[in-house]
Amino acid sequence: DRLDALLQELCAEAPRPSCDAAVLAVGGYGRRHLCLHSDLDLLVLFDGAIGARDEQFLRAVLHPLWDLGLVVGHQVREVNEFSRLDTNDPTFLLALADARAVAGNRALGDHLTAIIDSAEARAFMVQSLWRLIDERYAAFNDTLYQLEPDVKDAPGALRDLTALRTIVRLTDPALLDQSPADRVCLDEAEEFLLRIRSILHMKGRRNQNVLTHEMQEHVAQVLRYPGSTPRQQVERLMGDYFRHARSVGRAVAWTRQTAPVPVGANLVRSRDGIRFVDSEQARTRPETWLNVFQTAIETESPVAYETLSLLQQHVDDHVAEDFFPTPADRAALLAFLKPRPGLYARLSELHDCRLLGQIFPEFAGISCRVVRDFYHKYTVDEHTLLTIRNLERLAAPASPPGRERFAALVADLAAPELLVLSLLFHDVGKWRDDDHATESVRLARQMLERLQLPPASCATVEFLIQNHLQMSVVAFRRDTEDPEIVRQFAELVGTEEHLKMLCLLTLVDVEAVSPETMTPWREELLWRLYVDTYNHLTLGYGDELIDRSQSDLSELLAHRPSTVSEAEITRFVEGLPRRYLRLFAPETIYRHVQLSRDIQPDHVHAALEPKGAAWEVTVVTLDKPFLFSNICGVLSSFGMDILRGHAMTNLNGLVLDTFQFTDQERFLELNPDGRAHVVQLLEEAVAGRLDVAARLRAREHSVLHRRSGVPRFAPVIHSDNHSSRRYTILDIMANNAVGLLHRVSRVMSHLGCDVDLVLIATEGEKAIDVFHITKAGTKLSEPARLELTVDLTRMLEDYDETD
Repeated sequence: DRLDALLQELCAEAPRPSCDAAVLAVGGYGRRHLCLHSDLDLLVLFDGAIGARDEQFLRAVLHPLWDLGLVVGHQVREVNEFSRLDTNDPTFLLALADARAVAGNRALGDHLTAIIDSAEARAFMVQSLWRLIDERYAAFNDTLYQLEPDVKDAPGALRDLTALRTIVRLTDPALLDQSPADRVCLDEAEEFLLRIRSILHMKGRRNQNVLTHEMQEHVAQVLRYPGSTPRQQVERLMGDYFRHARSVGRAVAWTRQTAPVPVGANLVRSRDGIRFVDSEQARTRPETWLNVFQTAIETESPVAYETLSLLQQHVDDHVAEDFFPTPADRAALLAFLKPRPGLYARLSELHDCRLLGQIFPEFAGISCRVVRDFYHKYTVDEHTLLTIRNLERLAAPASPPGRERFAALVADLAAPELLVLSLLFHDVGKWRDDDHATESVRLARQMLERLQLPPASCATVEFLIQNHLQMSVVAFRRDTEDPEIVRQFAELVGTEEHLKMLCLLTLVDVEAVSPETMTPWREELLWRLYVDTYNHLTLGYGDELIDRSQSDLSELLAHRPSTVSEAEITRFVEGLPRRYLRLFAPETIYRHVQLSRDIQPDHVHAALEPKGAAWEVTVVTLDKPFLFSNICGVLSSFGMDILRGHAMTNLNGLVLDTFQFTDQERFLELNPDGRAHVVQLLEEAVAGRLDVAARLRAREHSVLHRRSGVPRFAPVIHSDNHSSRRYTILDIMANNAVGLLHRVSRVMSHLGCDVDLVLIATEGEKAIDVFHITKAGTKLSEPARLELTVDLTRMLEDYDETD
C-alpha cells in the first residue's frame, strides 16, 4: 500500500503525458507478494503513440524509484500493442495475469484485463505455466529434496504456489477444495516460505532466495526453532520445509491431472465435458449458453452432465429472444447450425435439457410426438434430429462410401446452415394433423422474424420447408424421362442452390424415416433427377432473356425505391438472361442499376462486400476484350480463390460481373484500405494501365505459392453446341492453380470469343468451370470449336509442365 501511494503521488506530480496513461503493478507486486529486495515489476501503458512528453512522464515516475535503490523491472507499451495476443513472451503475459492498476487512467487497466481474460489468453497462459513448471523442475533435476533449496524457484517452492493459484483461477476456482493439500495447508506453506525468503533478504541485503547451509542456521535461529545445537534446529527447520514443499508439489501434480482446460469465456473442458467456470454468472446470461455446445463441437467433447442440469433447471426463466439478443448472438446461432461432426449429438443434448425447445418454441410442439402413419419408425422430434445426423455424415471429412456425389453438394452450399434450419422446422407443423408443410412454414416465419434473417435467406428456408416433399414425389412417382416433368420441376426450384439444398433435404429426410426407406435404387433415381434438373437450369440459362411482360420484372418495377427510375431498370435488364431476376434479390438489383450510372469507356464501378464466410465483388463496366480475364487476374493476384461467378452482358454493351471468392490470406481483413486497393487495380486493369499477366507471374513464381506433392491430372475439355440454342457450352476440368481463369478466358479472348456466362466450381485441387460463349454473336463453328479446344489444351498442359 505504501508503494501504491508513492506511485500515485509520483504520477500526480509528473508532467502530463500526451495521452491517457496508467501504471500497473504486475508479477509479485501485482499479487502484493513483495519481500524486502523483490523486484518492483511495473507496466506503464499509454493510450496512444509514445512521444517526447511521455518520456518526461516516465523519467518523473521511474527515476525517484531508482534513487530509492529499488530494482524496477518495467515495461512501457502502447495499448494497441495488445490488440492481438502476443505468444512470443509467455513470461510477460503471465506477469500480466496479476496486473492491477495503481495510478493513472484505470480504464486502460480494465481494457488490458479484458484482453488477458479472453479465452485464447487464458488457454495460452495455462499451457505456458505448465511448460515453465517443467523447465524449472528440469533445472532442479525434477526433485524438491534439495539440501540447499531455492525457496522461490525450486519444486514445491513459492513459484509453484503462484503457478498453482493462477492455473486454478483460470480454470476452476473450486479445484483446490478437492486437492490432497487443501487451501489451509497451502496457505500455511506460503506463509512459511515467505517468512524464510524475507529473512534471507534481510540478512543478505539483496534478492537472495537460496537457503544455503549457512543461512539455514540463521533462519532456524530467527524463527526460534527448538534444539540444543544449531544442527538440531536446522534439522527441524528443513523437516518443516520439505513437508511444506511436498504438500505444494503434490498439489501441483494433482492439479496437472485434474485441472480443466480453458476453452472459452467462462468455459473449461474437464474430464466429464464442457462446463462453466462460474455457474452463477452463466445462470444470468442465457445468451452465452449456446456457446457451451459450440465449444463442445469444436473440442470434440460432450457437455458435462452438471452443465446440462444447470441449463435444464433455469431454462424456463427465459424466452427465445433472451438467447440471441444481438446480431452477433444471432450470427453465432447460425454458425452453430453449420453441418459438421458433432452437431447431432449437441442438438440432442440441447433437446434433452429442453433448451432447444426454448430457443425454438415451435420445436417444442413435436417433442415426443407420435404420428401413426405405418412407415415412420421414430417420433417426429427424433426423426428431425436424425435428418441432421444424416446430413452431418455427408459433411464429415470422410464421406460415407458411395455418397461422395451428395457430399460434394454439401461442400458446395453457400449457406448450409439454412438447410439445417429448414430441417429443424420441416416437420414442426405435425403438432397438429392438418397440412403440415403449410403449418411448418407458418411457424418457421415466426422463427425467421426473431432471427432477423435477410429476405433471401428467409425465402430459401420457406421454399425448402414448403416443398420438402416435392422432389421425392417427382423422383419416385413421376416419369423423369419426360422432359416436361423435368422442366416443371426446374421451374419450381428456380436456381442451382435451391436444387442442391432440396436434393440433400430429400435424401436425409427419406433416410431418416427408417433405415430401409432410402434404397440404392431410390438414391439413384434421386440423383438422376438432380442431374437432369441441374442441366436444364444451367444449359438453358442464356437462351431465355428477360421479357418486359414477365411477372418478376413487373414486381421489380412496382417495388422500386424512389432513387431508381423505371426507365433505368428497364434499360439495365434489357438483354440479360431471365435467370438474373432469380439470382439476385430486388434490393441487390437496384444497387446494380445504381452502379451502372454514368459509366464511361475505361471506367469500372465496383462494390466489394463480405458474403458469409466469403466475399463478393460486383463489377459494372462497358464490354471490351479481355475484360473477364483481367478481372479474374486481378483477384487471383491478391491470392483470392474464386469460388463462383456470373458474367452477363445487356443489349447496351454493359457488363455485369459478380464473383464470390475466399480471401485465404486475409488481405482484406488485415488491410483497412484493402477494398479500395482492389477496386483501384480493377479500374487500372480495365483501362489497360495494369499488366495483369506480369502481376500474376510474380505471384505464380513465388516460393510461397508453389504447390508440391499435389496430385495432377490431365485437363479435360468438352464443348457442346446442342444443349443451348444461343451458346456454345464449354466444360473445362483442370488442376486448380493461381490465375487459371485468367489464362483460360484470355485464350478465348484471343480467338475472338465472348464469355456471356460462367459457372465456376472448385473441388479441392480440381477446378470445374462451365463457360457459355459466342463468337460474333453466334455459336462457334466446328473449326472454331476445334481451334479453341486445341489452344486451351496446349495452354493447360504447358502450364502443368512448368508449374
